[in-house]
Amino acid sequence: MIRPSPSLTTVPYDHPEARRLTRALRSEQLTLYGFADDPDTTPETDFNPRDGLFLIAHIGSEAVGCGGVRRLDEHTAEIKRTYVGGDVRGHGVGRSLLEHLERHAADSGATRVMLETGRRNTAALALNQGAGYLPCPSYVAGRDHQVNRA
Repeated sequence: MIRPSPSLTTVPYDHPEARRLTRALRSEQLTLYGFADDPDTTPETDFNPRDGLFLIAHIGSEAVGCGGVRRLDEHTAEIKRTYVGGDVRGHGVGRSLLEHLERHAADSGATRVMLETGRRNTAALALNQGAGYLPCPSYVAGRDHQVNRA
């Protein structure tokens, strides 16, 4: 079955679809690892434009994925809370989100983009590696390198 390309919509981080999708991400992380960051603890203002952005990916009218980018410092952006529902993984939704978030980061002056995922999240690791991301030391204090991959 050929799926249409997703449409991407900028929304506030507290948008109902953003909340539903970030909570689905957390639920999957809890299943994989037994613990997960609570997406509700991320300040909504982290994703406010100009330096930040939060996107919802739709296939037709269905919200199937999300992701955001925020500034860590003057030159570094972080892609965060990227999620694609299981039934549409492998169909380019994650790649579309990642490319759009990277463009936004570059357009807002970032010269480096960081991201982090769990070592058991093989789909995200494959997407990130395919996009040219290289492993690096954790940039988040207290992360377990046996669990997290920056």
